[in-house]
Amino acid sequence: QVQLVESGGGLVQAGGSLSLSCAASGNIFSRNTMGWYRQAPGKQRELVATITSGGSTNYADSVKGRFTISRDNAKNTVYLQMNSLKPEDTAVYYCSLKFMMYDYWGQGTQVTVSS
Repeated sequence: QVQLVESGGGLVQAGGSLSLSCAASGNIFSRNTMGWYRQAPGKQRELVATITSGGSTNYADSVKGRFTISRDNAKNTVYLQMNSLKPEDTAVYYCSLKFMMYDYWGQGTQVTVSS
């Protein structure tokens, strides 16, 4: 059984910063990809950023240069530093963990950016 526990998020003014973290526990294959996705009201869930256990990263164009994803493999934890936040970044942010044929999700954490 794999569990993902997210923390962080909240309310911030436009131009501000927030950080998210997600700790995974359970039977986790060492070679995996962790990441963040988000879903705004009335929209589909979309990729924000991913990072492999080897450190390769991938970002959505909308967050490049503003968000930074990182991870601590020893702690099975992934982080998302969000700077220069915009109102359009408002969404529920979900942590993900993928390895082999398995795909796990966190419960989601709300990020609200006021204008």
